[in-house]
Amino acid sequence: MRIAFHTPLNAYDDGRISGDRRMALQLVAVLEGLGHVVEPVLAARDFMPSADADRLSRHRDAAATHAQDMLARWQGGAPPPELWFTYHNYYKAPDLLGPAIVKRLNIPYVVAEASDAKRRASGEWAAHTQIARNGFAAADLHLHFTDRDRQGLEPWRAPHTALLELPPFIAFADDPPQHAGDAMVPRLVTVAMMREGTKQNSYLTLARILGRVVDRPWTLTIIGDGRQRAAIEQAFADLPEGRIRWQGALPHERVVAEMAAHDVFIWPGVREAYGLVYLEAQAVGLPIVAFDSGGVAATVRSGETALLAPEGDEAALATALLNLLDDRALRRTMGAAARRFALIERNPAKAALILERGLALAVANRAARAVAAEPAP
Repeated sequence: MRIAFHTPLNAYDDGRISGDRRMALQLVAVLEGLGHVVEPVLAARDFMPSADADRLSRHRDAAATHAQDMLARWQGGAPPPELWFTYHNYYKAPDLLGPAIVKRLNIPYVVAEASDAKRRASGEWAAHTQIARNGFAAADLHLHFTDRDRQGLEPWRAPHTALLELPPFIAFADDPPQHAGDAMVPRLVTVAMMREGTKQNSYLTLARILGRVVDRPWTLTIIGDGRQRAAIEQAFADLPEGRIRWQGALPHERVVAEMAAHDVFIWPGVREAYGLVYLEAQAVGLPIVAFDSGGVAATVRSGETALLAPEGDEAALATALLNLLDDRALRRTMGAAARRFALIERNPAKAALILERGLALAVANRAARAVAAEPAP
């Protein structure tokens, strides 16, 4: 099939670093591997950081113009899509193109990683939320990465709108390096952008957790950079000298190699969507320490490849870290299980099987919608 691939949250393949962008690239690669022709929709980014009504109006007007331009191009002879695939539809980046176009072309509509926000259904974000929800109802198939997202989408499960789990997966050009062996002093590592909001909150939490375990030997390598670096560095300033190694931003291949040179990956993951970095760390053979927050649990096997603490329970997170710091055999066992899990259970081949099934389901649901819409004789 010819598939139009739309990413309203972030412009497709703009070269910037984020798990969202990487997952979009991975999805396209899997779809192409299944033999489909995938054409990214080169539309403006529809992320709206504020609920400004004028901003929403401008985005809607621009989307309407873009939709008309695409329809005119297809009517002029360019091959139209046979399926529309939107990755990431939620109230701050609603799909302003897909529902209208699939209605005009009568083609299947697939949405991956949609998320609902009930508390935004009233108030200043109500209009944005309603647009996102209109897209939820119009979809023939929702691919959800986490159980949290599934729960939000349940109200839209219907005879012609299916929900299908697509667990987060990770792709590597070559087999990633493997953890070489434990050091005498356990080497911790974390990787995250240094921006305000949830990332900064996780960094501040991490600094407090490490302050609880200063009586044990360990070092921490921090890989990442961003606008909040100075504030984040200050949060770690009271830890003993020589414990923290600041690496800044690194090319992706160097990040993976750096992780392989460590023993434990720790990142609190406060309200993390899911976090591909957890899968990367497991792929090189590192056990995970994190909160059971957001979609983190969808990327690990709790108790087997990761020690998860209840969200916000910093004492429990420190205890989980201590368990790994004090038990070299546990680190090795969990690290080996983590590599098997990431490389065998969460690879593109597994995702391809689910996507192949999902696309067939979407096509069938769209056909059923068409039959249901026919007037009675």
